[in-house]
Amino acid sequence: MAISRPILGLIALIILAGGIVLQFFVILSGVVETSPVGNTYFLQTTTNGISGSREFGNPTRWTFLALCGEENGRNGNCRGSQAALPFDPPRNFGTEQNIPEKFMNTTKFFYLSRFMWAFYIIALFFAVVAFFTSVLALCFRLGAYLTGLNVGIALFFQALTASLMTAWTVIGRNAFRSAGQEARIGTYAYGFTWGAFACFLIATVLFCVGGSVGKNEPSRNAKKSYFGRKRSTRSRGSFIDNESQRRVKDEYE
Repeated sequence: MAISRPILGLIALIILAGGIVLQFFVILSGVVETSPVGNTYFLQTTTNGISGSREFGNPTRWTFLALCGEENGRNGNCRGSQAALPFDPPRNFGTEQNIPEKFMNTTKFFYLSRFMWAFYIIALFFAVVAFFTSVLALCFRLGAYLTGLNVGIALFFQALTASLMTAWTVIGRNAFRSAGQEARIGTYAYGFTWGAFACFLIATVLFCVGGSVGKNEPSRNAKKSYFGRKRSTRSRGSFIDNESQRRVKDEYE
């Protein structure tokens, strides 16, 4: 059982590292053009009739850090890189001309995308913290539980960000399609985001299982040593009692 904890911890560490890598594939989209990051975007749509979209190209892609065009199947001509880039077509394109009605006079999509961005960073932070504390999980039960807690927090925020991403991209795609545009969601962004969620879920379970390994072993040893002392004490007591009886018997004789 002593070997099981390091093995479980090592497997969980590898899976956790894989989830962090998947997160970076999404977070770096819009600033890195090489594959697979260059193929990663949340939503792509044609922008026929939308004058403000000429700066980015037709079609236009929403990535994590920038609005981009499409060049040879990858993100290209990315402009306006910024943190917490919102999905808000009137604001993004600087016009309301030919923008689908669903995006007009509402801040719903703005906040859905902004909170998704924030939760992504929070999930990454706790995942990295868990990665460094996972060294303790290889040796100590408390370290395994502590790492499992950090990964569990990362899992929670990753679930939130994945849900928000799914919400605004699906609604946005349908709205653009209803307006006669050709829109689609990014399969790479979906795969990496939900893949990171799955990695954190598995890692959380493995770290917690690793912490429970060998949990009852000390109590068994203590129980054995207790009864061992009790038996030896009885043996010494019986010897003393027999010796006293022999002395009394000799005196009377």
